[in-house]
Amino acid sequence: MQKLESVMTQKVKMTIDGKHVEVDAGVTIFNAAKDIGIEIPHFCYHPKLSIAGNCRLCQVDVEGARAPVISCRERVRDGMIVHVNSQKAAQLRKDVLEFILINHPLDCPVCDQSGECKLQDQYFDHSLQPSRMRYPKVHKPKAKPIGPYVVLDDERCVLCTRCIRFCDEIAKEHQLILCERGDHSTIDVFPGKQLDNPYSLCTVDICPVGALTSSDFRFQKRVWFLKSTPSICTGCATGCNIWLDHDDGIAYRYRPRENEEVNECWMCDPGRMTYKRINADERVLFPMKEVNGIYERISWESATAEMATKLKTYQPSDIVGVLSVQQSLEENMAALRFFKEVLKTSSIVWSGDEHDPSFADDILRDHDRNPNTNGVKLLTQERFSEKSKGKVFVILGSLSDADEKRLISLKPEYVVLMTDIRNESIQPFAHLLLPRASHAEQEGTFVNRDGRWQRFSKAFDPKMESLPTWGILNHLASAFGSSFGYASAAEVLATGKKAIGL
Repeated sequence: MQKLESVMTQKVKMTIDGKHVEVDAGVTIFNAAKDIGIEIPHFCYHPKLSIAGNCRLCQVDVEGARAPVISCRERVRDGMIVHVNSQKAAQLRKDVLEFILINHPLDCPVCDQSGECKLQDQYFDHSLQPSRMRYPKVHKPKAKPIGPYVVLDDERCVLCTRCIRFCDEIAKEHQLILCERGDHSTIDVFPGKQLDNPYSLCTVDICPVGALTSSDFRFQKRVWFLKSTPSICTGCATGCNIWLDHDDGIAYRYRPRENEEVNECWMCDPGRMTYKRINADERVLFPMKEVNGIYERISWESATAEMATKLKTYQPSDIVGVLSVQQSLEENMAALRFFKEVLKTSSIVWSGDEHDPSFADDILRDHDRNPNTNGVKLLTQERFSEKSKGKVFVILGSLSDADEKRLISLKPEYVVLMTDIRNESIQPFAHLLLPRASHAEQEGTFVNRDGRWQRFSKAFDPKMESLPTWGILNHLASAFGSSFGYASAAEVLATGKKAIGL
């Protein structure tokens, strides 16, 4: 290790496409070129995986070399002269692409990877020549489910082996194998096994073509219609950085967004599936009042007036305010202010999912299944429990299953939920439902397990009559004769930080 570090601190002088550069000794030609803004086309290379050097698309012309050089594997040397875009190098790429396309099916019109396909991109950038083959293509298994989330099409595979290396090196699950030889080579799972590790969809992310596709996203939307908004996964306390892909107010998928300090370029499968909550049929989209066991739609004016009238009949000591470690720091700050300044209660606790040791691993997943536990603990340390006694509960977000049971056992007289989801389990205790926008419909901040403050952006407008939490609390404060006047989550954060001395 010391020898390698010593080499990397040394410098060598070389020339890349006529540019005289000084680079670290020990780096590859590929990375040396990338550092000066020259992108070398490739399929098999991935910065987080071991070097395979088997696609041959990254070959470059090196003066004095006996043959073309694989740039992702070859280390730089002092005085080396490299031609990335010479006529010879361009012909090498064209030949490799022609070879790959000999048996590649013309599936682009139906392939989910179309629009994100590296083979499409490389063909248009480096080939643009018609096929010279007049013989039938080799046929291989198509649309083969190999796990709960992944579908394999071997005819589209370019045998880059990224998926195999990911399973072996990152997921630490040896589930994929390269079978047969030559043009009959295929990717497959081991006999009797599935690609079912918790990070299986990362193989779809890194597949450069449409050989591995997500069974969840398959045929749902053409990617060029999707808009991508930077966000944060809500599946656990790690806070993986993600892209939320959406169109017309519908979330279609989560993809990992690179952050070396948090999740590098990966995310787990359970985290990806949390996007479904945004589109759930159980969304609360209008204020609703419980009448004889049935929730009836009412107006915002009626909802806030009823809540104000009802709560004014209780003493502040009768009221418990419940924050949520599932919701953003801004939402909790606004709720905390409402509990303290308007309801005048000092009984403020937080609720969230129970820790799950079986969920945790040494890759990304954390035993804390909540995205903002550290953020809420800046506001209150007291956890919701059987000791959280009160006659009235005003709750931000949804309660965990365990806390729902605790609440029912406390037999409250009146319960208000500011929530985005209506579960059947809330019917025994919730009297008033106020529709809260999902985290995709508002901006905010989560504080992850490492204490890192991470912003997420609003992807689209709240559905129907749902509002950001600060908007709900503006209404409620007015109904009680107060005024918050929040205009944005940023304003809530600035006010909230001052209130807690940050």
